[in-house]
Amino acid sequence: MMPKQCSLGVLIHLFLTGVAESQPVHKPQKPQNVQFQSQNFHNILHWQPGSACPDNSSVYFVQYKIYGQYGWKNKEDCWGIQELSCDLTNETSDLQELYYGRVSTVWPGKLSDWSNSPRFMPLWETKIDPPVVNITRINGSLLVILQAPNFPLKDQSGTSVENHYQLIYRIFIINNLLKKEQKVYEGAQRVIEITTLTPRSSFCVVAETYQPILDRQSHRSKKRCVGIL
Repeated sequence: MMPKQCSLGVLIHLFLTGVAESQPVHKPQKPQNVQFQSQNFHNILHWQPGSACPDNSSVYFVQYKIYGQYGWKNKEDCWGIQELSCDLTNETSDLQELYYGRVSTVWPGKLSDWSNSPRFMPLWETKIDPPVVNITRINGSLLVILQAPNFPLKDQSGTSVENHYQLIYRIFIINNLLKKEQKVYEGAQRVIEITTLTPRSSFCVVAETYQPILDRQSHRSKKRCVGIL
C-alpha cells in the first residue's frame, strides 16, 4: 500500500499538472539515472525507480551491449529482480571496450520503456583503491607488506587484471621527527624491505596504487606507524 504522504503528494502533483487526464496512472514509468559505477574494475549498473513512490513489488530487467555491435543481451541473473543494481563485471571484462547497459520495469503486466546508461569504458572510469599496508620492524629495517585492492581475478584474456594493466605501487615514508616525506619504492612488488631509516626515530608508511596507462593514482592508504630503535 502506498504511504499516505506519498499518495497525497502524487495526487497534488497530478492535480496541478493535469497529468491525470493525459497519462493513465497505471502506465509504468521507466527507471531513472541508469549508470555504471566501477570500483577496482568491478562494474555495477545502478538505477533509480521511475516513480517517486515505487511499489515494493516492482521488478526490473537488465540488458547490456558492446558499443558498435547490433542487439542487446539479457543479463539472466538480473531478469525480474527487485534490487536497484546489477553486477555486470563478467560481461564487461574487456576493460578497454565501450559498453551500454539498460533497464526496464513492469507494472502491472506492462513493460516500461528502456532507460539506457551513458557509454562506459571500465579502464577509464573505474576508481582504484590504494593497497592495504602492513609493516613489521626487523632490527633497524622495515618490512612493508602490501595487500592489493580487490580486483577481479582475470580479465577477458585470462591474465590477472593487476598484471595486464601493469598496475604499480608507490610507498612513502614519513619521518615524524623531521616532518619530511620521501618516496622509497615504486614498482609491482608487494613485499619490500626498507633499510635506509634513521635510528631513534618514528616513521609512518603510506602507499598508493598507480595506473601507468592513464597516469592516474589512487588516494593514499591509511598510515601505519612504527618507531626505530
